[in-house]
Amino acid sequence: MSLPSDDELVNIARLLGEQLCSHGERLVLAESCTGGWIAKVITDLPGSSVWFDRGFVTYSNESKVQQLGVDPDLIDRYGAVSQETVAAMAEGALVRSQAHLSIAASGIAGPGGGSTEKPSGTVWLAWARLDQVTQTRCFHFPGERETVRRQAVAHALQGAITP
Repeated sequence: MSLPSDDELVNIARLLGEQLCSHGERLVLAESCTGGWIAKVITDLPGSSVWFDRGFVTYSNESKVQQLGVDPDLIDRYGAVSQETVAAMAEGALVRSQAHLSIAASGIAGPGGGSTEKPSGTVWLAWARLDQVTQTRCFHFPGERETVRRQAVAHALQGAITP
């Protein structure tokens, strides 16, 4: 996927919204590195309140614990940017909403904050559905902070669309 424009992001969100509406479903978000950008793209669409329940912006570890119920030992053991934490974020958002589907994002947008193990551009995404196994995926996006975040938003939305 090339770097998506604002219009392309809105089009991806529109497709997701159409799919959710066709099934009578709603979406919840748990965003960290994207800082509410996924919610912004969704709420740019008129009528998105039909299928978008709410979003949690849990940038700090404390907010992940308080708002989403992520086990602090999980964050201590694996880090905020991990498969385990992002899955717990997605599952916690689902439990704390009226939604059928959740998307969670946690990553290191850079330019600082990375390590050899988790360099800048590392983003974990998760998609959780009621009564299904949570799906996760790790990405290593190239580029500066905004480029990393834009790619994370696009992949988060695209990953929620079922074929």
